[in-house]
Amino acid sequence: MDTQNPSAPARPQSRTRARNHPHSGVIHDNARHTERFTVIGNHLAQHPELSGLAIGLAVHIQSLPAGASADIKTLAARFPESPARIAAALRELEAHGYLRRTRERVPGGRIVTRTVSCNRPGHRDQAADAPKPPRRRPDATPPRKKLPPVPQPAYRSPTLLQQATDLLAGLRRQDPRLLLSATDAEHLAPGVAAWLERDLTPTAVRHALTADLPPEDLRRPAALLAHRLTAQLPPPPPFRAPAPPPDVRHPLQNCDGCDHAFRSLTPGRCRHCRTDLPERA
Repeated sequence: MDTQNPSAPARPQSRTRARNHPHSGVIHDNARHTERFTVIGNHLAQHPELSGLAIGLAVHIQSLPAGASADIKTLAARFPESPARIAAALRELEAHGYLRRTRERVPGGRIVTRTVSCNRPGHRDQAADAPKPPRRRPDATPPRKKLPPVPQPAYRSPTLLQQATDLLAGLRRQDPRLLLSATDAEHLAPGVAAWLERDLTPTAVRHALTADLPPEDLRRPAALLAHRLTAQLPPPPPFRAPAPPPDVRHPLQNCDGCDHAFRSLTPGRCRHCRTDLPERA
């Protein structure tokens, strides 16, 4: 009765300990959040193309309450990175759909920037239960095509963007076919600002956009301008060291002693006639 069967299979060893305590890699010590937390998708936290700064800014912006400021100046004051690096990271988020920034005119004429944070880009297009759009009648207006993307300035200066918007609004004086809607001008303004911040004059930008236009009717003038802003974008200007200050030249004075002319800030005697100088003592 005490004899063991040597051919019986050995009892399997428990894998619970090995599974809960791996020999290498990350070990999670998690606690359940019940207040003050933000749900972040792995598509953002483990995004293969976004930089670490872009992912961190996206997490920070998604954690902000509605109405909080998320402009470059505010984020640069909150984090140690420079405004240029923060602006580049925000452009990454815009390119991948995690951020939308638009400029709107509020009552009173002031223009403000609206920032929309998307915690799952494209979720509206991917919703399985989204209702299908109604069939378009033969006489209905066709849907508007999305404009091509345009270059973005390194820093969205309100003054520069307003100058770009004014330039776009004036193109219709060059060619009536370049009459743009407010929505088109808002989309194109950052591209014009990217040209202006590269030391180009408004006249040069206007010429690049309006020169050699096709003679036929322009079906989508905004799309043509967006293509030119992208395809013909000039390189950044070379770095130029600031010029040294000019030499200070005092006005000519007549010496009270010898009546010879000498340069001095105030009238009096020249160096040869003064007795209060150390070498004259």
